[in-house]
Amino acid sequence: MALPRGLTGPVQVALARAVEQIPHVGALPGGARFEPKWDGFRVVVTRDHSGAHLWSRRGTDLTSTFPEITSSASDQIESGTVLDGEVVIWSGGRLDFAALQTRMGRGSRNAAVHALRHPASYASFDVLAHAGRDIRNLPLDDRRRVLEELAAAWEPPLNLSPVTDDRSTATEWFENYALVGIEGLVIKGGAQPYPTGKRGWLKVKHRTTLDVVCGAVIGTRSSPQQVVAGLPVGEALRIVGRTGPLSPPARRALAQWLVPPAGEHPWPAQVSPTALARFNTSKGPVDLTLVDPVVVEVSADVAWDGQSFRHILRFVRARPDTEVSSVTAPDNTGAHMAQ
Repeated sequence: MALPRGLTGPVQVALARAVEQIPHVGALPGGARFEPKWDGFRVVVTRDHSGAHLWSRRGTDLTSTFPEITSSASDQIESGTVLDGEVVIWSGGRLDFAALQTRMGRGSRNAAVHALRHPASYASFDVLAHAGRDIRNLPLDDRRRVLEELAAAWEPPLNLSPVTDDRSTATEWFENYALVGIEGLVIKGGAQPYPTGKRGWLKVKHRTTLDVVCGAVIGTRSSPQQVVAGLPVGEALRIVGRTGPLSPPARRALAQWLVPPAGEHPWPAQVSPTALARFNTSKGPVDLTLVDPVVVEVSADVAWDGQSFRHILRFVRARPDTEVSSVTAPDNTGAHMAQ
């Protein structure tokens, strides 16, 4: 069965806007529906007469990268269907984003071998097309009923992502599921149509504060724009992330503690955006203004993989009273990050 126009792939997905607290039930049209925020890759599955195809949020064809998901979707999903969800990998009872990244970096040639070593699962939370009809205009609750009917006959690696309309249950999920790698919650309105390409949903993520080493800034020492954060990983002070843009008060507060390096600095004055994807720029190398290391406090979510933070940090304050040598990296499970 043919797919509706605009849903043959790649597909533009709905997005979520970050909020600081779990919203109340009446925060969105039709009442809030709470879902786990999976620590995986956003993937749209399209199923037509030729079989299933997998598409990333940015439009990359992942069909051959995850052959176990593709094969299962071809066997279990009706033609004319489009699903939205997340590909995840479980390892040792928790989500393993590092294993997922490894599979993404291997390409399709050895995908079958890596599928056996690190099998992936698919958690579907929405359906965009059913029986060849575009149903994105239907309210979420109606789409959910369709999705549940489809998922009733599924077997792993296809899974139905859970949902609740009870805020107390959602709060328990938020507090308890962090230990297995759930990043937080996504909140949607029961009466909302699918907000294609818009931040029509909400998300709340686990965050905690921790000390990192400011070894460089983007900008100048007198007017720093962003902090380049470092942590001791192995024997070296490693660049592990950066903060978002600093507010004017934060720039002034930090600038008074920034001085040129007293000796040889462990970092280069320029980093490659290819080598450091967390800088998220395609404009060429990123210039760093190196500084004598100083401790700063930042707010971070649970997305620490043992080597770096995958998401932007938030600057809280400078901690010049704290010795650089006292700063330690989070453990690589991320468990104690889930505060």
